[in-house]
Amino acid sequence: ARSRGRSGRSAVAGMKASLLAALVLLPAFAAGAGAVAGAPPGWPDALTGRLAHIKDTRLVHLGYREQAIPFSYVDAGGKPVGYTLDLCAAVVAAIAEDLGGAPIAVDYVAVTAENRIERVLSGAVDLECGATTSTAERRQQVAFSPAIFVTGTRIAVRRGSAVHGYADLRGLPVAVVRGTTSEAAMRTIDRLQRLALRFVAADDYREALSLLETGKVAALAADDVLLRGLLADAGRTTAVRLVGAMLSFEPYGIVYPRGDPGLAAAVERALRELARSREIVWIYDRWLLRPLPGRGPIGLPMSVQLRRSLELLGLPPN
Repeated sequence: ARSRGRSGRSAVAGMKASLLAALVLLPAFAAGAGAVAGAPPGWPDALTGRLAHIKDTRLVHLGYREQAIPFSYVDAGGKPVGYTLDLCAAVVAAIAEDLGGAPIAVDYVAVTAENRIERVLSGAVDLECGATTSTAERRQQVAFSPAIFVTGTRIAVRRGSAVHGYADLRGLPVAVVRGTTSEAAMRTIDRLQRLALRFVAADDYREALSLLETGKVAALAADDVLLRGLLADAGRTTAVRLVGAMLSFEPYGIVYPRGDPGLAAAVERALRELARSREIVWIYDRWLLRPLPGRGPIGLPMSVQLRRSLELLGLPPN
């Protein structure tokens, strides 16, 4: 095993401490910190914010990612599909019920890792239904649902590579997707460990994978589950492998505007009902365990952290 200096040990210890702190805070996030448990009295007669606009237009704008497999992507027929979009569909149904039961049309709006938060802030998107990590910085701008998934940053390398973890990347080029928390995590590790990494920022995951496969970078850093989805989609599960431990803590949530208690209540109420009925487990299995339409399976059982989060929402224990 390679020896580390005192600064290296301290950095690793600091990262471990941060991960433990995040795990401790997960129940609060799962319970929907800042969300309203019930609708305010008298609504929807006195709606404000996005719900008032949705009531007037009978239209909700759902943001989706084109390559965040299996959470949000475009299928062979050009339709946005995925795990998070199924959850957002339940939220839309809850909103429609609250607004009198008449159907609400859905407008799908493509977003990227870089502009997804801005699209919510601008009003172009009412619910962002992708694979977005709840961070303290982002929560200063937008609101997040209770946790819908928990993952972390991993490293993907070509099969046969001598890289077995981030410490083996010293001085090497690494692909990241611009605007992601995995990019931020890798830049932090690079700074703390003084690895002198050479970052190559891609606009999307397919571009990043191409950089890896053509040998332009030694590794690709992204969320573990998104790497698995990317490789399953591209049929590259044997040519590329994931190595090393998870390097960050990434709890995903549905994103919506801050300061909108009616919308917050609808989001949390829909997720609680999915948890109580166990339908959320069926939706999870459909996208994370079973073969994806036209693709191989992700094959990722529900984590202990996510199950605990969903139990706090009402999921019956096994």
